[in-house]
Amino acid sequence: MDKLSLIGLILALSAIIGGQALEGGHVSSLLQPTALLIVVGGTLGAVLLQSPFSVFLGGVKMVKWVFIPPSSGVEHTIERIIEWSHLARREGVLMLERSIEELDDDPFMRHGLQMLIDGIEPMPLRESLEIEVDAWATRMRQCARIWESAGAYSPTIGILGAVLGLIHVMENLSDPTMLGAGIAVAFVATIYGVGLANLILLPIHKKLLSHIGILASRREMAIDGLIGIANGDHPRIIEARMRGYVQ
Repeated sequence: MDKLSLIGLILALSAIIGGQALEGGHVSSLLQPTALLIVVGGTLGAVLLQSPFSVFLGGVKMVKWVFIPPSSGVEHTIERIIEWSHLARREGVLMLERSIEELDDDPFMRHGLQMLIDGIEPMPLRESLEIEVDAWATRMRQCARIWESAGAYSPTIGILGAVLGLIHVMENLSDPTMLGAGIAVAFVATIYGVGLANLILLPIHKKLLSHIGILASRREMAIDGLIGIANGDHPRIIEARMRGYVQ
């Protein structure tokens, strides 16, 4: 559990609600279902319109990383590659074949190790794996970008909600009992749009980018280790190079 994300979310919402209360306002005045429907529904519709379904679904699945970060497995990767380097020096690269079965949960490492066993030269091996990492990172950033897009759309949708509220006010100028509700929707819709973008949606995007960068760095580290094995480098040199990624 990423406690910092939870604390940040609670602090942000508490600051807004607490500020409203300190100014003598009623917290209930911030609860406007109509404004919420306009902002959330409009923002969701805009994001769905711009995104392929696979990208949208990927971005939604990634949101759990905000509170439950993905395990980078850095230490496990280092230990595994050092073990492979010792085995390769003692018995040859072909003896790593038996380690392939242990990598069913890590297609990237499985692919890299298989190419190493197949005798692919270090330079083509590095190029192939780096292309794979770049393609993976691009795909993941594209999925994460739906939250940035939502953060860009929601303030504008909030303004749209404000305009709709004011139109409702203008249509009911002859009925004073209807004016308060229309004005409330107008202002609260703007608060929802701007607040949702800057307190939730854009921070989610930045947090996801941070995790993607960590995972990409772990893969780059693994590439460096596999290339070290292919070059016949000493295991201590390989370990020192890989640990440079996490210092």
